[in-house]
Amino acid sequence: MTVSPFTADGVVADVHRPHTDPIGLVVLAHGAGGNRDAKILHAYADEFCGRGFVVARIDLPYRQRRPKGPPSPSTAPADRDGIRAAVASLRGEADGPLVVGGHSYGGRQVSMVIGEDGGGADLLLLSSYPLHPPGKPERARIEHLPDITVPTVVVHGSNDPFATTDEITEALTLIPAPTRLVEIDKGGHDLKPDRKPTAPEAADAVTALLAGEPS
Repeated sequence: MTVSPFTADGVVADVHRPHTDPIGLVVLAHGAGGNRDAKILHAYADEFCGRGFVVARIDLPYRQRRPKGPPSPSTAPADRDGIRAAVASLRGEADGPLVVGGHSYGGRQVSMVIGEDGGGADLLLLSSYPLHPPGKPERARIEHLPDITVPTVVVHGSNDPFATTDEITEALTLIPAPTRLVEIDKGGHDLKPDRKPTAPEAADAVTALLAGEPS
């Protein structure tokens, strides 16, 4: 595996490339408080690259503008455009299926891109999808889920305050495509990739859905 920086117009990423011919491409976006160096993205990148995928960890546009601080709702559309730009710039890195996903805020924005126009993706990977603000289940972020038409894997910690397992399971029924839930026992919103089998179990689920195996 090699890791190298990648820059293009509006795109900043680190790209993991396997030593063998790649079998596909994975593009991953970070959560609200992080950047492309987030521990969870590194764990996913190492796991997927070890299985033959090219993996790009991207910085969303708001993070490119400033190194710290949360995103603003007013700039979320620009972050979604940044995801589209990253996919367009990186697609030539590998033939085969395209997996697009992200952790928390990044995953939510990716899911909205795919709900809006498909994003060119063959599979959606949502890591700790922030279904609702902690303690506010009435503010569920589900409006766009019926518009997602690609197979979807959700990696969810059983102790995540942004959704219970029952809540995330019910939300997945709104997606009119094959879905698979990977529950990380006693995992929080960060999914503890250094202590839990988060990345291997996520990769198992992704490869199974790409192969058309039933949920």
